Amino acid sequence: PERPSESRKTSWTAMLVEAPKEDAGDWVSVNTTVPNRLVRKALEVGALDEFGDWRLERPEVVFGGSRLDFLLTDAKGRKLYVEAKSVTLVENGVALFPDAVTARGTRHVEELIRAVEEGHEAAVLFVLQRSDASRIVAARTIDPRFSEALARADRAGVRIIGRRCRVTWRGIELGQPVPAGPGQ
Repeated sequence: PERPSESRKTSWTAMLVEAPKEDAGDWVSVNTTVPNRLVRKALEVGALDEFGDWRLERPEVVFGGSRLDFLLTDAKGRKLYVEAKSVTLVENGVALFPDAVTARGTRHVEELIRAVEEGHEAAVLFVLQRSDASRIVAARTIDPRFSEALARADRAGVRIIGRRCRVTWRGIELGQPVPAGPGQ
């Protein structure tokens, strides 16, 4: 950046890394702000088939004690809360989330459960920022609490959706659906 924030520890932002050759040697986006920008743009133009006729009402909406990423509405005025999660960790062709303990992520999933209990719809959208995984699951060994919350969300009716990105050194775009769920 031209004028780095005084609170930053460095003047630069890591955007891409190249995965080791044994992991296909593909590019991996490591910037955690990218998925929300990609999802927002896709929602604005109606490019996510998973959400059919739902339209973006507004980003960064407060629900309960959290700020969730997106609020969508349909023609009947129903609400669908969406939380996007950045996924970068892959082991043996399976993408894992989270890659570190995430109390905030667990809280967001619990808020989505509450939204469903209150009669709304809700979804977790896992955005896989690389192309070398066949599915996305909760990383139970890294964060058992998140894993348990995601399993409860699945049982409660929260949609669990995965999307793979196409990543090159020139850019990144939201790609095709990939299976996602709580189980390993």
